[in-house]
Amino acid sequence: MNLFTKVIYYLKRIIHLLFKENFHKKLKYDWNLYPRRYEIINNLIKFKNFKDYLEIGCFKNENFDKINISNKIGVDPISGGTHRASSDDFFLTNTKKFDLIFIDGLHTYDQVKKDIINSLEFLRENGVILIHDCLPRKIWYQTPNRMSFTWNGDVWKALVEFRTKPNLDVYTILADEGIGVILKRKNNNLLKISTSNFQKLKFKDYFYKHSEFMNIIKHEDLNKIINNES
Repeated sequence: MNLFTKVIYYLKRIIHLLFKENFHKKLKYDWNLYPRRYEIINNLIKFKNFKDYLEIGCFKNENFDKINISNKIGVDPISGGTHRASSDDFFLTNTKKFDLIFIDGLHTYDQVKKDIINSLEFLRENGVILIHDCLPRKIWYQTPNRMSFTWNGDVWKALVEFRTKPNLDVYTILADEGIGVILKRKNNNLLKISTSNFQKLKFKDYFYKHSEFMNIIKHEDLNKIINNES
């Protein structure tokens, strides 16, 4: 990170502290102790014998090239994947259904919400949607405008909203910056929260209630949960 970028980041932080939210506590997850996203994705593909995979946001194919599956499509407006387009444009013309969709595009509540809604339309029965960057550790990591090298954005707010839907079963895997899981079935642990404006949730709310908000699971339990086993 060059000096100019650092200065801009710190100026943004000062503005954020003064006018939006002043909170300094952080979660202490060490992601080096957990599996990487491509390991979880490949294990799920093997477990369910999935054939068709879609990745939204490929960034130089850091994850995309490591995915082992018969048919895969990657969508990114700048680098990597197989389709040079925004996710919105891709979904406008897409007619294909997918077994597994991995969302790792623009890390903002609004865009992730749109990507999830569009993905649900093209998800096969018994398919799975995974979403990256759902467990930010610091307030700076989760601002909608980037303020640090590590940037999860406010993806977590979209997951909180979908956890309130009775017809969607939503979890977050404790691994690799937090990996959301969405299944099209009855919600087994419906979140009840006194807000209708999820975008206005604060990092402080998330910090103290993230286990409840995100419905966190261990990666070892994913297969059992997908099979709806108790």
